[in-house]
Amino acid sequence: MIMPRNLLVIIILLFMFSCETKLQENKINTPEKNKTLSDDSLLTLVQYRTFQYFYEGAEPTSGLAPERIHPDGFYPENDAHIITTGGSGFGVMAILVGIERGFITREEGFRHLEKNVDWLSKVERFHGAWPHWIEGTSGKVKPFSPNDNGADIVETAFLIQGLLAVRQYFLNGSIQEQQLAAKIDQLWREVEWSWFTKKGEDVLYWHWSPDNEWKMNVPIKGYNECLIAYLLAAASPTFPVSAAVYHKGWAQEGEMKTNMGAYGYNLTLKHDRTEIYGGPLFWSHYSFLGLDPRNLSDQYADYWTHNVNHTLINRQWCIENPLDYKGYSENCWGLTASYSPDFYHAHAPGYETDKGVISPTAALSSFPYTPEYSLQAMKYFYYQLGDKVWGKYGFYDAFSEQENWFPEKYLAIDQGPIVVMIENHRSGLLWKLFMSSPEIQQGLTKLGFDYK
Repeated sequence: MIMPRNLLVIIILLFMFSCETKLQENKINTPEKNKTLSDDSLLTLVQYRTFQYFYEGAEPTSGLAPERIHPDGFYPENDAHIITTGGSGFGVMAILVGIERGFITREEGFRHLEKNVDWLSKVERFHGAWPHWIEGTSGKVKPFSPNDNGADIVETAFLIQGLLAVRQYFLNGSIQEQQLAAKIDQLWREVEWSWFTKKGEDVLYWHWSPDNEWKMNVPIKGYNECLIAYLLAAASPTFPVSAAVYHKGWAQEGEMKTNMGAYGYNLTLKHDRTEIYGGPLFWSHYSFLGLDPRNLSDQYADYWTHNVNHTLINRQWCIENPLDYKGYSENCWGLTASYSPDFYHAHAPGYETDKGVISPTAALSSFPYTPEYSLQAMKYFYYQLGDKVWGKYGFYDAFSEQENWFPEKYLAIDQGPIVVMIENHRSGLLWKLFMSSPEIQQGLTKLGFDYK
């Protein structure tokens, strides 16, 4: 059969267009060839790739965030199917970013989140709270440690923070969207925050086990990443804690407050043993994915100023580089909890806590606090290190030029804040959604926050 000339021309043109499209896709996949991206386009590309961890890379049964994704194929304890509760809270926020940025349609995002919420309502919970890890295939708790096989109120807080943002996003939508918002509201109301005061103590306890009860015995005291747990506990419409739990437990009747710092940057909250330099940077990220630190203060701190200074100290430590690690510079900085050559470590400024490992999430999740410096770091990671640190789901979790260590591994709790905090820098999306919750406004007032 002889093909008509016009049809043949069309087929040739389509083939050429397809080749050009593939060429452009290959350019996107090869960082070192992509040096003409605008800053805005680079931000979008990083968000898109990282968002895909929570969409394309989601655990199949639940649609939620797997604890880790290892392109190298090696998983500790064969745990590729394990769901992380806190990381899933970050992940549902990332899905909202994906909708708003046009990575997926609103309908696709809604269906994905509906699947998440339906699954969460059916899995093992303890006094309304979820465990740290859940087996994706069965919905049963996956013990985080021998005595940590029940509720984790901090991981639950990270999850609820994300779910409340989703609730607010769909609150006035279609009938189906409103139904999803109502399901989330029910899950929020079922968390028994007051139970975690261990029979009425003025402090929250991190864990509870159905067979070991309070054996973990970890009171949650500041200052670290757990502020959001106290806010949600105080804001609960069904099982609230008193303001005294916050002031006596979390703030330790004012003992949480300090007046320290380094490099001319003041810190007003104690950061454990490293209070002079501040702890790992995730302490300024996890609670503030939804909780807006701008103009947020109480009797202990101005949280915007504190978080900015925390970030600047972290960066300056890397510039000063007192341990003389290879690769550290004004463009290559950021110490936080992440993978490490010895598996996992809470990297932070300090002679015992700095292991020569840079975690991209540290600088990139700090975009709201240090936009110029975070962009410099992003460009260095993308253009200079390229494929050593860049893969299918964005920047890999951590690397060390000192050790020539560039593992192809991702962790949900580090990927999620990148998407969310870049978006908060660009549009304030997640801050606006979470802060629009009336219970959150009431909770902040109850605890003595000024947030306007």
